[in-house]
Amino acid sequence: MLVDRCTIFVRSGKGGNGCVSLRREKYRPKGGPDGGNGGCGGDIVLVGELGLSTLVSLTPRPHFRAKNGQPGLGSSKHGPNADHRLIPVPLGTIVVDRETGESVAEITTDGEQVIVAKGGRGGYGNEHFKSAINQTPREAEPGGDWIERTLDLELKLLADVGLVGLPNAGKSTLLAAITAARPKIAAYPFTTKSPHLGIAELGAERRLVVADLPGLIEGAADGAGMGHDFLRHVERTAVLLHVIDAAPIDGSDPLENWRLIRGELEAFGDILTQKIELVLLNKCDLIDEDTRDAMVASLSSVLGRDVYTASGEYGVGVREVMEAVWQAARPSRAAGWSTDEK
Repeated sequence: MLVDRCTIFVRSGKGGNGCVSLRREKYRPKGGPDGGNGGCGGDIVLVGELGLSTLVSLTPRPHFRAKNGQPGLGSSKHGPNADHRLIPVPLGTIVVDRETGESVAEITTDGEQVIVAKGGRGGYGNEHFKSAINQTPREAEPGGDWIERTLDLELKLLADVGLVGLPNAGKSTLLAAITAARPKIAAYPFTTKSPHLGIAELGAERRLVVADLPGLIEGAADGAGMGHDFLRHVERTAVLLHVIDAAPIDGSDPLENWRLIRGELEAFGDILTQKIELVLLNKCDLIDEDTRDAMVASLSSVLGRDVYTASGEYGVGVREVMEAVWQAARPSRAAGWSTDEK
């Protein structure tokens, strides 16, 4: 299950209080102040983790608290600092402060750490305040307060290629054919209700992160169907693989279906239209070769680019189209877009 939005409540640790202490030992009547400083409270830290693909681990217990720093002691003993509270999140997580609307962070790299609530500073003990004119200070500082925040987290998938197309175009079947992912597959539209991620192994240490995204319908850019919930994931993919059904069950024209989806991408914004788009005619096992060739020629002449053919059901032509996707995604991977190893 992909959970791509959640709210968490965080509270950092309070700083430990400084200590007031005057050294009293036999034979040392003027030992002087020796109160130690308090320890710092723990920070709340979000950590990007490559192995995560959902925010579901944060939803059962959304409250995260760091421990407080310990108070200082006499004999110049400083209180220990509290451990930081680390919260692993998937790459592509956007963090927003609910109260202020401020964008706090966007975590995109493995191991990236972002402090979202700083722990309180430890207070100074009276030893810190001694001087030539104040040789026996009896003052100390309290520890700094904790910080509480309510944070809205949103996951926008980071992938090399996003599979787009109308419902029932065969995107889930294609994902299952090229990766180890097992999305729901059925002979009716809208079997994919949320995005699925898979890793396509191309050999020679070449990998592609593939996102199977829910099917679009007309009016998606205005919020129809899954609308913006779908399109906000598309904008984080490097390459679009537009999957067209070669034999639509409603008898519609594959070219017009391509135009419909392309129009929704254009209506959403330039960020989608500027992406590299490869076109795949899927389910070619349902039509004869002559029909397939005529359809490819018609699509190619209109689109002004190559159109790939495949059968996700039987794995025919899948390898060729993924090699083309790899070549198209290489510039983005070299620029550090992909979350996978280069």
